[in-house]
Amino acid sequence: MQRVRRKILSEAALNWCPNVEAYVKLKKVDQKNVLLAICDCEVLGKTLREGKIVFRVKEEFYNGGKVSVEEALDMIENSTIVNMVGKHCVEKAIKRGYVHPEAVLEIEGVPHAQIVKL
Repeated sequence: MQRVRRKILSEAALNWCPNVEAYVKLKKVDQKNVLLAICDCEVLGKTLREGKIVFRVKEEFYNGGKVSVEEALDMIENSTIVNMVGKHCVEKAIKRGYVHPEAVLEIEGVPHAQIVKL
């Protein structure tokens, strides 16, 4: 399997687009868990490939509505499981301290991260 690369955007690149939007979808999984799916607008509907990894950014999973990336990240507080894909949302999650940079997978140049609160 091809090695998955990690890459971090510079802080200047993140601040250049302060009003970037993302798609979000919230789903109550059971009595205790709420799943939040976040993706940058430009990756919705794409299929990312890296070695044996095939990652589909499906509309039915991520598209529950469009909000700013900042609003999407605010929703993490009330979620127990978070799945995010895209440079803007993942890098801002790192900046806020939700995701450790070494926990990010880069698939075809697009960052992907997950959060599970125990």
